[in-house]
Amino acid sequence: MTKKNQIQIFNDTKVRTVWDSDKEEWYFSVVDVVAVLTDSANPNTYWKVLKNRLKKEGNETVTNCNRLKLPAADGKMRLTDVATTEQMFRLIQSIPSPKAEPFKQWMAQVAATRIDQMQDPELSIEQAVSDYRRLGYSEEWINQRLRGIEVRKMLTDEWRRGGVDDRHYGFLTDFITQQWSGMKTRQYKDYKGLTKESLRDNMTNIELALNTLAEASTTEISRQQNPETLNEHIKVAKSGGNVAKVARTELESKLGRSVITPAKASDYITGQEPPKEIES
Repeated sequence: MTKKNQIQIFNDTKVRTVWDSDKEEWYFSVVDVVAVLTDSANPNTYWKVLKNRLKKEGNETVTNCNRLKLPAADGKMRLTDVATTEQMFRLIQSIPSPKAEPFKQWMAQVAATRIDQMQDPELSIEQAVSDYRRLGYSEEWINQRLRGIEVRKMLTDEWRRGGVDDRHYGFLTDFITQQWSGMKTRQYKDYKGLTKESLRDNMTNIELALNTLAEASTTEISRQQNPETLNEHIKVAKSGGNVAKVARTELESKLGRSVITPAKASDYITGQEPPKEIES
């Protein structure tokens, strides 16, 4: 069974989803849907209370909900309550919200779009481009981001070939990121003031280029050295990250400033002046 995590966009709000290729079924993060429908300051608490109430009422939908690993705010994969499209339709009936009907229509469209994308993979790319454009990203940034997605997929495929458990992907990514940026993923997100937002979606063009170079280099070095143990994969990750570190150092020597910036997507999408970079 192949499961693929994917971020969907509803009214500029991100909803974590998982596509199960065997069942050809979407799973939606329940707490993300709760956040969309209720605008609650603490959707986790809202869902916990609602879930307990529905269980006491003998609601079978809640009983049959699955738990899958989804990327959490800290970047780690954590078990999260998810529901299929059909289950989510039923749960939404228990959440009073003026957004209920528009959200149902959106879910139906997500399901229909995925079927089309299975027939023509290019549609998936087109959807990603459309989402990023709607959020206000530049064409240059979008092209860079899509290239990064492709390179990341090649890296995880290489890790899988090398026998790395997917639970260690984030662990190895930390070594790559720290090597070229000087910060682990969580530290990098904190520096940018991010919580649940994607770090990559909040990188500048240069940051994306360096991150892509680091991951592409890690992939090529891994293919050549064929690491077998986790420690060997860590060494390769550091080597790949170091390639980007050298490139970053050279660029910063020409610019006279650091290219690592606290700027978030909201800073440069809206055309505002990005925050001052940190000192080299």
